Amino acid sequence: MIDERVTAVLARLEAEDVAERAAGLPSAQRSRQVARTTGQFLFSLVVSGNSTRILEIGGSRGYSTAWLAAAARTVGGRVLSLELDPLKCEAWRRTIGEAGLGDWADLVEGDAHAALAGLAGPFDLVFLDAEKDDYERLFGLARPLLELGAVVVADNILSHPDPLALYAAARQADPTLESVTLPLDRGLEVSSVLSTGL
Repeated sequence: MIDERVTAVLARLEAEDVAERAAGLPSAQRSRQVARTTGQFLFSLVVSGNSTRILEIGGSRGYSTAWLAAAARTVGGRVLSLELDPLKCEAWRRTIGEAGLGDWADLVEGDAHAALAGLAGPFDLVFLDAEKDDYERLFGLARPLLELGAVVVADNILSHPDPLALYAAARQADPTLESVTLPLDRGLEVSSVLSTGL
């Protein structure tokens, strides 16, 4: 459920994102959060699929995490978010705390590659929104953690076709997945796991 606390935090982050873009801040200093409609899509995907074990690779300041955690609260699930930048981790904690979603979201601070290597699955939904050159390797590390029927959503597929067109093509060519590019916002590659045998 998107209650008033969550709505207020989302609105604050959206206003901050607009202001930072207008000021021309370098992308590394901005939140680099998803568009609101992508957040709504993630919320709906979790709720409609009853996803309870959610992994977010690239939490930034917690905007997408708030959407995922609000959905997880609705279905009795939990989000595990990975983020490297210490300043963004601090902002993530503020976001989740102010939204009242601390009981439905956890943060692992540090390198996602190392974190994924140490995680135990399974997860039934993964949201991938990290450095674009890392998508292929991060997907490979996350793949063994996915259960049958799990869904992976990767952001920025259309806004960053180099190198993410190759990521999308690889997912669509994989016979153990059903994958499609959705032209929503910056482009999402949505991949469903058809087989856990690798």
